[in-house]
Amino acid sequence: MRTLTLHGGARVAVVAAEWNGAFGVVTRGRVQLELRDGEPGPVLGRDAGFWLRGTGVRALRNPGRRTARVRIVTPRAKTVTCQSTHPVRRLPNDGGTT
Repeated sequence: MRTLTLHGGARVAVVAAEWNGAFGVVTRGRVQLELRDGEPGPVLGRDAGFWLRGTGVRALRNPGRRTARVRIVTPRAKTVTCQSTHPVRRLPNDGGTT
């Protein structure tokens, strides 16, 4: 998870390869989505969440003067599975609920 800080009037380009599967949540201020054709998109306020995949968003902008923050969550590139070499020990059944 990373935090993106946008000072007043700042703009950050969204590169599809870097933002694949990203979900953003505005934690402070307001953020405007800039659409693929350059047109301004919706302005999102605090606690608004948005997906970037498949939306055609090409940039995030801060339309205000105050600093805005967005938490970006992306899936892990690779999941590692570890198997234990220790045997599994069963607990005795004491007749209770499971």
